[in-house]
Amino acid sequence: MKRVFLVVLDSVGVGELPDADLYGDVGSHTLYAASTSSYFNMPNMKKLGLFQIDGVKEKFPEFGSDTAFDGIVARMAEQSKGKDTTTGHWEIAGIISEQPFPTYPNGFPEDIINAFEEKTGRKVICNLPYSGTDVIRDYGKEHVETGALIVYTSADSVFQIAAHEEIVPVPELYRYCEIARELLTGKHAVGRVIARPFVGTYPDYKRTSNRHDYSLEPGTTMLDQLKDAGYDTLAVGKIYDIFAGKGITDTVRTHDNAEGIEKLIERTGWDFNGLCFVNLVDFDMVYGHRNDVDGYAKALTYFDEQLPRILAGLRDEDILIITADHGCDPSTPSTDHSREYIPLVIWGKQLKQGINLGTRATYADIAASILEYYQVPQKTAGVSFLKEILR
Repeated sequence: MKRVFLVVLDSVGVGELPDADLYGDVGSHTLYAASTSSYFNMPNMKKLGLFQIDGVKEKFPEFGSDTAFDGIVARMAEQSKGKDTTTGHWEIAGIISEQPFPTYPNGFPEDIINAFEEKTGRKVICNLPYSGTDVIRDYGKEHVETGALIVYTSADSVFQIAAHEEIVPVPELYRYCEIARELLTGKHAVGRVIARPFVGTYPDYKRTSNRHDYSLEPGTTMLDQLKDAGYDTLAVGKIYDIFAGKGITDTVRTHDNAEGIEKLIERTGWDFNGLCFVNLVDFDMVYGHRNDVDGYAKALTYFDEQLPRILAGLRDEDILIITADHGCDPSTPSTDHSREYIPLVIWGKQLKQGINLGTRATYADIAASILEYYQVPQKTAGVSFLKEILR
């Protein structure tokens, strides 16, 4: 029985990509930004080799000649056009997106908004790029008083709908998102439609954990290939949403990183044959987008503290892969994602130790390697590194 645990530390980038200037992200380095906080402490990830990754070791000269590590590491470049969650996860799963998803720096066009208002029976307010916490502060009172839906976007390809749970019940908000998803096709096919429910009274509104993402349906990914070959594909967190449920045999939602880690550890005790794909979203959603350096550092430290529990649950043929999907540097003026390399940290009892694979050309090498591990003929992008890491 072979099991792979693929854990995405959402937005934990490790330095600007060569084309970062095209995205306004020159100088971004999410991991280093978090390390400037006094709350940052990752000795277990250090032992696995996180700080020996190209572009990371140069930022942490205090480790000096302490170069021995137990894992296998690399940094991975994004070949897809974009820097959003959907694009990043799809590339990890073997799809390189040649065309970026559409973005709306001036808000959505009038015909889309008019059609959405007609189908939902509610007016729209805002319709601008906005921070999720700022938008409910600035428009929440009007929404509560009028019932109008707060529609907003960001630098990413998202159509977000915020509504107070007492004004628009969560199931109704989800239905509105489904309407938006049906409308946003063709040239307006955004990567995700996102429900953003909130609670509280003015001015103390707070987003809840009832967020729900409605992604485009991807083409063939490693998930589809594994499922079709009879393997289990378990999803933890928002993985199911990102892939529109395609290629997934079991899923569980999580409210935060702590719950996501517990669900991961729980699954190390399960008898399954295949992949467990985990997303830990707090790094991005709670801290990166809010430019909270200390919060980001605390979240990374917490993950590191729980890592020994994860490793303890791994069996002889298991492989643990820890990576990310993009950056979200909390120290830059921008509150949006950043165009960065992502880390690759791998550990398993049957794997070599102290191997640095350098810089990989695409995130899709992860998919290629997992498919080769299960001897499933590859239909995705990427080049496998499996032979380089097996003993």
